[in-house]
Amino acid sequence: MARVPSFFSNLYLRQNPKSFHGTNPQIRNRNLSSDQVNGNSEEIIQHSQKIDEISAQNRDFSIGTADRVAEESTGNPSQNPAEKPVCVTEIAKEVSNRIRTRPRWEQTLVSDFPTVNFSDPTVYNEVLKLQSNVFLSLRFCFWLNSLNGSSLDPALCNVMFSRLVQAKAAYAAKNFLDDTKFKPNGQHLESYIKCLFENGLIDEGVDVFGQLKKLSGYSVSLETWNWALSHSVGNKRADVVWKLYEDMMALGVLTDVNTIGYLIRAFCLENNADQGYELLQQVMEAGHVPDNIVFLKLVSAFGENGDYAKVSAVLNNMIAKNRAPDIYIYNEVIYRLCKGKMVHEGLRIFNELKIRGYFPNRVMYTTMINGLCKNKEIETARKLWFEMIHNGIVPDEYTYNAFIKGLYRSERIDEADKLHKEMLKKGYGETTISFNTRINGLCLNGKAEEARELFEEMDKKGIVRDSFTYNSLIKGFSQQGKIMEGMYFFNELLKKGFKPLNASFSTLIEKFCEVGHVKEAETLWLDMRDMDFEPAVSSLEPIVLGLSKHGHILDGMKWLSYMVDNKFRPKKTTFEEIIKCLIVAERFDEGLDVLDSMLSMGFVLGVDFSHSLVDELCRDNLHNMETSLGKILEIR
Repeated sequence: MARVPSFFSNLYLRQNPKSFHGTNPQIRNRNLSSDQVNGNSEEIIQHSQKIDEISAQNRDFSIGTADRVAEESTGNPSQNPAEKPVCVTEIAKEVSNRIRTRPRWEQTLVSDFPTVNFSDPTVYNEVLKLQSNVFLSLRFCFWLNSLNGSSLDPALCNVMFSRLVQAKAAYAAKNFLDDTKFKPNGQHLESYIKCLFENGLIDEGVDVFGQLKKLSGYSVSLETWNWALSHSVGNKRADVVWKLYEDMMALGVLTDVNTIGYLIRAFCLENNADQGYELLQQVMEAGHVPDNIVFLKLVSAFGENGDYAKVSAVLNNMIAKNRAPDIYIYNEVIYRLCKGKMVHEGLRIFNELKIRGYFPNRVMYTTMINGLCKNKEIETARKLWFEMIHNGIVPDEYTYNAFIKGLYRSERIDEADKLHKEMLKKGYGETTISFNTRINGLCLNGKAEEARELFEEMDKKGIVRDSFTYNSLIKGFSQQGKIMEGMYFFNELLKKGFKPLNASFSTLIEKFCEVGHVKEAETLWLDMRDMDFEPAVSSLEPIVLGLSKHGHILDGMKWLSYMVDNKFRPKKTTFEEIIKCLIVAERFDEGLDVLDSMLSMGFVLGVDFSHSLVDELCRDNLHNMETSLGKILEIR
């Protein structure tokens, strides 16, 4: 995998890189007179007569070669002066009209125009020029190829391939090349690369770069290289970014600041933001400033990792280069702070932005309200809600659901229901998200049966249930100790092809163990692991405790060992409980081994537990007292 050199030993940055965009065909409107719109009867009659005239002339018209067409168009002296020469364009118009209006025109086109030689380049080029639908043009080309004695010549292939690429029909262009074995020139291949990358056909685009490398003397433009890099990072293909960059270096392509921006974003995709930041510093020291999206991706990557010092450093770098962070970057900062449970810091930045003249948008208000609601700071969230409305920003469905969710989380069920009704009055329809918000909210407040009613209502209203719908009910019923209902929704979830969330699955396992169905819980855990669902290792703790308490101590120790081997740190109480069970079962050596493992993980042996342990060791077994006590003291 190619990596960026220390820096500008092989790179040259252009101060003002040109922006580029995909070529879009311009559509011009043609203004029609009222007579044209309403259908002037005189013009209609004239048009009908013209069609009849063309049809009559077509019976005697035979196009053999381009020379014959030119001769007729210029009026050969040998023609009968009474005959009016038929223009190829008029015939092409009729052919194009048939292609557009008849679904199975391939079966009748030859019989409709028996004297027309469709293999004549003058004819088919004119037809293609008049045909606006690129896919109908493609059908016409393959129909030509199917005619006896005719084949697609390179000129036709060039025209057809170019039209497919301009229409951004990447799959059709690829199939055209596969079917015709046509070899486009370098310019057409370069346009094809843009078309492929824009349509997400990244690997196919890389292959075409390989074809261009084989063309002697052809050099791909930097615009196309950057286009490919841009869509590669957009499709999260950092591997392709490094492959293309390696090829650029090998070919001696001079890069610009946009190129470097894509490399920084590729580092972020690989969770290697530190190297991306190092590259940013180098490019800025050289006097160049990447686009804002590069800073946004770095902020997002550092925020995801909780490295808020680097987030601040990125923002300071922008400000130092007179590139003020935009509202989207600040929104990302606030989002990451709230997600990292630093809601107060997010609120501080949010308020500072307003003082400095920024105008928070709906997304930023929603992000902040959602963060405050998760932190159960409902009153502060309510203030922002009314502030947003006062500033002329209308809450959308996401804002409403964020606040409703917060009200449920704070056990304000009546207020949540009232706000939901207000949302419906504002014209927002009921959706999967709005139902999920209420179902989950009711389950959080121990009202799983009411949540089930909403679940049934979704079916009546034709609203799709998703994985979150089922997981909420699994967790809700399980928390209430209704294991059978929880298992019902668990099985329904699996039937729908969804996977359980670890939170709902762990609750189900825990409740199974609480009611004494430990072996069933163990079997369920193993079954889910075999189904390629990776249950959280933490969900094994109730199984370990349950097995130990019900006399299956060795099985419990096996799972405890599995947890430790998988780098999971069991709770101190889990260690203490299994040690007690081992001592009660007079498995002293094993109990002390577990105690040793517990202390080696940094847990401190409490006084109460020490006394309890000594009491158990000494009960009816004075011979072991001195030895066991010595071992405990030695371990401590």
